[in-house]
Amino acid sequence: MAAPDPRPMPVTADQPDGFDPDGFDPAGTPVSPSELNAWRRGFTPQAEIWNGRLAMLGLSLGLTVLLLVRLATA
Repeated sequence: MAAPDPRPMPVTADQPDGFDPDGFDPAGTPVSPSELNAWRRGFTPQAEIWNGRLAMLGLSLGLTVLLLVRLATA
């Protein structure tokens, strides 16, 4: 597998900031991990990644609290 191109993505007319919502640049190389972990607001792939992470954290904490309460009252 070839190394990702370190040059910035070209700016296109339909995407003036050069951001590709599918997570790939026009050449088809994957987006860097720092880009995927960026804290971007709105309906972006980065926001969806953070939404999933925080949802799993909340679910895990909720189930842990439920388990601890049931064990403490048994």
